[in-house]
Amino acid sequence: MLDFISHSAAQTHRLGARLGELLQAGDVLLLEGDLGAGKTVFAQGVAEGLGIQDPVTSPTFTLIHEYEGRLPLYHVDLYRLAGDPDAAAIGLEEYLWGEGVTLIEWPDRAGRLLPPERLTIALRPVAPQADSKRAIRLTPTGERFAQLIGDFKRQAFGI
Repeated sequence: MLDFISHSAAQTHRLGARLGELLQAGDVLLLEGDLGAGKTVFAQGVAEGLGIQDPVTSPTFTLIHEYEGRLPLYHVDLYRLAGDPDAAAIGLEEYLWGEGVTLIEWPDRAGRLLPPERLTIALRPVAPQADSKRAIRLTPTGERFAQLIGDFKRQAFGI
């Protein structure tokens, strides 16, 4: 597990970009946090790290946005879904086992469909009055993501 504080939206974006540079085909990232926690800003950074030039927006109303870069990015927002059956109905499993990186906002709505190996990224405001200061926790599940966290620490923080 890795905990740190981002002091601005720009820093949250940069951290996402550094992570994006390290991602491989088949990686699954789960973004957790309340509305306004910075999930989309982090996702925009990941997209930049994957070499995606298109503007990245929250897919709340369309559920899934696909972007092309060094690897495809499947940006999924499950906020409007009720649970596993709805997630299965939109074809989530096809993305999870696809050739790109799958980034899921509101992953709790996918339940049992989530793969056993993944990286959970939790974002939360540090204080109600802190506009863009965020606590970020990266929790790896599986060997691939434990190694990824080590690589990310070296690249982002020099440790």
